[in-house]
This record gives sequence, C-alpha cells and structure tokens, in this order.
Amino acid sequence: MLKQLREDVACVFERDPAARNSFEVITTYPGVHAILHYRVANRLWKAGFKWLARLLSTFSRWMTGIEIHPGATIGRRFFIDHGMGVVIGETAEIGDDCTLYHGVTLGGTSWNKGKRHPTLRNGVVVGAGAKVLGPLVVGENARIGSNAVVTREVPAGATVVGIPGRIVRMAGKKPVPDGAMKMAEKLGFDAYGVADGMPDPIARSIHNMMDHMHAVDSKIDRMCKALNDLGIHSCDGALPELVKEDFVSLGEVSDSASRPRRDDEPHPGNI
Repeated sequence: MLKQLREDVACVFERDPAARNSFEVITTYPGVHAILHYRVANRLWKAGFKWLARLLSTFSRWMTGIEIHPGATIGRRFFIDHGMGVVIGETAEIGDDCTLYHGVTLGGTSWNKGKRHPTLRNGVVVGAGAKVLGPLVVGENARIGSNAVVTREVPAGATVVGIPGRIVRMAGKKPVPDGAMKMAEKLGFDAYGVADGMPDPIARSIHNMMDHMHAVDSKIDRMCKALNDLGIHSCDGALPELVKEDFVSLGEVSDSASRPRRDDEPHPGNI
C-alpha cells in the first residue's frame, strides 16, 4: 500500500507542473485522496465487506467530488487531475499510467449484470468532460479529447474528439497533408488558424479539401504548360488576386472591418 501511495504521489509531479512538494500533494490533491480511498475500499470489496467498501467510497465522493466504485479495477500510477465530477463505474478497468481530468465519466449503457463499463489500456489520457460509455476497449496510449462522447472501440495510439467520438489521428500518421500546407502558404494564411497539433475533425476536412485544391492547381499548371508548348496561349492571363483580408481569422475581424470595401464586395447588409 505504501509503495502504491509513493507511486501515486510521484506520478503527480510528472503530469502536473503546479505540484510543488509531496506534503502539498498528499494534503491538498483530491485526486490523490480519491485513489487512496479507492485502494482501501477495493480491498474491503474483495474481502467481502461490500457495504463498508461502498460506505467508504461514498465518504470519498463527499470529500473529493470523485466517485469511484470499489469494484472497479485500477492499475498503478493513476492520476486524476482536479477531479470534480469524475465517475468510474463498477466494472471499469483502468491500466497503468492513465490520466483522467475533471468531469470524466467511465459509464455503462446497460442495466444488465456483467461487464458494462469501459476498459482503458496503459497510458490512456481522457480529457475534461469526456464520456466513455459501454464495455468498449480504449487502446494503449490513446487520447480522448475534452467533452468527447465515445461509444466505440478506440485503437491504440488514436486521438478521438467530438460527439459522437471520431478518430482524427492515428499514431505515426502526419495530421496535415503536404498539399494542404502548400495551398495554405499560397493563400497567405495558416489553414483556418488550426495548428498541426490540434486534432479537429472540421480542420481535417478543410485540410483534405485544400490538399485536393493543390492537386487540381498542379494539374492545371501542367495543362497550361503543355498548351504553351503547342503555341496556344489561352492560359497566359493572370488569375484574380487573392485578398489576404478575406482569410482573416475570427480574432482579427475587428481589424478587417476598418479596411475599405471593394467595389465588387457585397455590403454586409445584403449577405
């Protein structure tokens, strides 16, 4: 028990830069209190003292805002950051080195007995407010984004966001196609202000569209070159110039509002 407590405290320093010393972690971190109560309650549950185990888990919920059923299976170095509103069901299984943020639910979708809660493999991180529901498996080192609702299996190393949860990245795969980045550079803006490290399904769709635009652009360039070689110069005309302000980000709308309106630009009142 003491060895587990040391590991539980040590993992806080790895995952929370606000942690200053062991005394502060042990006395003020509700996630550590909840896992300590769970360790005791789980032993009582396995020993057959189920009412006493449930009483201790209820006391822990009052004290920490975190509800962990004593029948759940939790591995080593488990960390709950902030913790308020976390719910972990009876048949949930959590591997080693997992992290949950506040508002996470590992819940069931059935009233039937038996396995009805999720299984998280080693190294899984579940963001704030996410709901993982049903007897599904979340693979090793998977990431579940904030407020996602996951009701299907998640492969190892995947990143899942949205409602319902959608896989937006797999381990080892480049999130933004080269063509999309080249087209973004041509337009003179970062693709909708979304950085490479932000797994957003809408941004992914936009990147795919821009990748397609880049392919079409390249094909037209080759066709125009072939026509020029044949003495046909219908492609010599310049393309309409792109106005950078048209691709302004939401944070810069107020700046773009002050620029002069072009003659061919529709008045805001007519849109």
